[in-house]
Amino acid sequence: MGPCRLLSGCNLRILSHLRCLFFGNLNLKKAVTKTSSSHSVKLNTVALSFLAAFIALVLILILTSLSYIDLQAFKTVFTTSEIRYAIWTSIWTSCVATAISLVFAIPAGYALSRCKVPARILADTIVDLPIVFPPFVVGLILQIFFRQTAPGRFIHETMGLEFIFRPTGIVLCQFLVAASYAVRFSKIAFDNVDNRCRQVALTLGCTRWSSFRHVSLPQAKSGIISGGLITWARSFGLFGPLMLFAGSIASSTQTLSTRIYTEQSSGNFQVALAGSLLIVLIALVVMLAVRIFTSKKVVSL
Repeated sequence: MGPCRLLSGCNLRILSHLRCLFFGNLNLKKAVTKTSSSHSVKLNTVALSFLAAFIALVLILILTSLSYIDLQAFKTVFTTSEIRYAIWTSIWTSCVATAISLVFAIPAGYALSRCKVPARILADTIVDLPIVFPPFVVGLILQIFFRQTAPGRFIHETMGLEFIFRPTGIVLCQFLVAASYAVRFSKIAFDNVDNRCRQVALTLGCTRWSSFRHVSLPQAKSGIISGGLITWARSFGLFGPLMLFAGSIASSTQTLSTRIYTEQSSGNFQVALAGSLLIVLIALVVMLAVRIFTSKKVVSL
């Protein structure tokens, strides 16, 4: 047997081993892909089932509430002068509170995103604090501050700024409860600003203020507007602190949420439920606007 035959025999065996190895790996990959695909389908099915169950629960509650009331209840909501006044009070106070919140939120969000903040974790936590504690606590704290403390009495008595049982008290409560949402959205918006654009602007001779106005702020506009919408919706539906601090005086400090409580306390359950569904509808419209606005921004990027 010559060396060439030995070589060709070795080559055939090597080729045979390589073929087995290649097709064996290919079959293994197919098996792994098939198993992974099967697990993925099962996981997606379970996840979608939980999502569908939650959405169904919300829709069932809303639809059953709609079936409980008649058209007359909705007419009462929009034709009764005191309820219309409460709706208007909710609208304009929420707008004022949102405007004030954005005045604070834009620089505060920028500071949390771009500046070296001492005790950053603590500052970040305090900003989110009003989101997690009960809103009723805000009304209690404000009551104690303006009635029992020297700074509060100075503001109320010496400076003549009245908040307790006044529309200004409604705005103050709404601001303290909802401003955190605006700050958080602004911070996230500035986090997503492309840092390279800022650096290019600074390289081309722009000041930091000019870079903020012409680069950072326009890119963060989508998130800031979304935060403003969420802040407005949260302010519009606020209830707990208003009852304690601003009261529920008809044609004065009564908002839609406190009017709903008054109607329910008087036994007018259908009118109270109609007002509640109006708040739900407004919240739905605002949330859809936020989703559509942010999704368009993502597509454009």
